[in-house]
Amino acid sequence: MLCSRRVFSLRVMLWFYVVLLWLCACKGKTQLPKNLNIKAVFVFGDSIVDQGNNNNITTLIKCNFPPYGKDFIDGKPTGRFTNAKTPADLIVEELGIKELMPAYLDPKLQAEDLKTGVSFASGACGYDPQTAAIASVIPLSTQLNHFQEYVGKLKGLVGEEEANTILHSSLYFVVAGSNDLANTYFTIGLRQKQYDINSYTDLMVDGAADFIQELYKLGARKIGVFGIPPVGCLPFQRTVSGGIFRMCVEEYNEAALLANTKLSAAINDSLSKKLPQSKLVFIDLYDPMLDLIINPKKYGFEVVEKGCCGTGNIEVLMLCKYGGTCEDDTKYLFWDSYHPTERGYRILVDQMMKKLQLIELKLLEYRRQFLIIEGCSCWLVVLN
Repeated sequence: MLCSRRVFSLRVMLWFYVVLLWLCACKGKTQLPKNLNIKAVFVFGDSIVDQGNNNNITTLIKCNFPPYGKDFIDGKPTGRFTNAKTPADLIVEELGIKELMPAYLDPKLQAEDLKTGVSFASGACGYDPQTAAIASVIPLSTQLNHFQEYVGKLKGLVGEEEANTILHSSLYFVVAGSNDLANTYFTIGLRQKQYDINSYTDLMVDGAADFIQELYKLGARKIGVFGIPPVGCLPFQRTVSGGIFRMCVEEYNEAALLANTKLSAAINDSLSKKLPQSKLVFIDLYDPMLDLIINPKKYGFEVVEKGCCGTGNIEVLMLCKYGGTCEDDTKYLFWDSYHPTERGYRILVDQMMKKLQLIELKLLEYRRQFLIIEGCSCWLVVLN
């Protein structure tokens, strides 16, 4: 009886302490707890996280020339589809893993980078296999093959036991779907005779689910899947399909929302239950990016309907090569007519880091949860 009272008293004290911590006057952004052990980060998908893989294949979809990389280290173009760093770089930087994420196909890739993560992404690919085929880029299926090849290299480098530890404790990100809708379905119209938008988004989500399951089989456990942004508001789509006033194309945005709803349900419901010990998170890009577009002054942007290179209306890839750039790209959300600037990415990544916390903490034995807000640690301890 005395023991029971002591346990009860301890519970009350702990919960009271937790409440006090939650009420502490802390300001700042949510950060990933530093004591959570993340060995590496791996990314798959399209140009948002292509770190230069397309440099090494035969395709027109590449940007290893100026003005791309204008604000990168030494102003060097690396094949990143922006003026400087991509979300992949910003994520590993934020986590303190390394400053930059390299491309897996980079001939100068260092062995040490195999231990801390690489990008397998290829600009212009999608969940629909036809999307990559149209552009002659690396489809997700081949990205998986590259990852499988990587696993073999990693085991040869650090041994099977350490390799498995790295694989299971790493973060994995999948970024795709925009090209399926913006290019394959709407702009080119390749799939419109075969599918209406409802059935096409089903095809996309089925492709995403298959990819995630195959990634899981190869050792991935903590997987974040990026949703599709409001593709109808990309400068290129505004120019081509937004009418004389270059408005956001609502039909395209509605398709993105439909795909996101289905993708989120597949990740949070069926896949999370189907894959034991997995930690899957859908990372919304749509609402955060739309807020940047609707409320630019809130974030310090002056131009959100055009890109920085050329006229900003339609230029991307080679079309950016000869048209010059804007005077101050920090005032622009978009670098070219498809891709945000590093500053735009930084704002989005800051918001997405909150989702990283969910990936690491979700299903963490239901025993420990951490919330670190600029110096305040809040612990929730569940007693047996």
